[in-house]
Amino acid sequence: MSPPPDELTIGALAKSAGVNVETIRFYQRKGLLPEPVRPYGGIRRYGATDLARLRFVKSAQRLGFSLEEIAQLLLLEDGTHCREAAQLATAHLSDVRARLADLHRIEAALSQLLAACESRRGQVSCPLIDALH
Repeated sequence: MSPPPDELTIGALAKSAGVNVETIRFYQRKGLLPEPVRPYGGIRRYGATDLARLRFVKSAQRLGFSLEEIAQLLLLEDGTHCREAAQLATAHLSDVRARLADLHRIEAALSQLLAACESRRGQVSCPLIDALH
C-alpha cells in the first residue's frame, strides 16, 4: 500500500515520478521544486502538488526545454499566461529547428567524407583526417 499523496517521503516522491532522490535535490537547489519544511524531529513530506510539479519539469525536459526555460514556464503554470508560454515555446522551437539544420549539415559533411574514404582505399592520405586538419 502506498502512502497518501500528501505524506510522501523524498524516496516515495522520487519513485512516483520515476526519478532518483538526487534529481529532486538538484531541482530544489535550482528553485524548480520547493523544499518542504522539516518538522522538528521529523522528515520532510511531499504532496500531490510536488509530484505534479516534478512531472511538469520532466515533461518539459523531454521536449528539450532548458532548466532556465522550465523555471520561466513554472512562473506561467497557472494557465492564464498562454501568450507568454507560447512566446517561450516559439523561441525554443526556433532553436530546435536551427539545431536540426546544423545536424543535417553535419550529416551531409560526414557522409561526403566517408564516401571519400571508401573511394580512396589503399591511399596513404585519409580524406577524413585531412579534412579535420
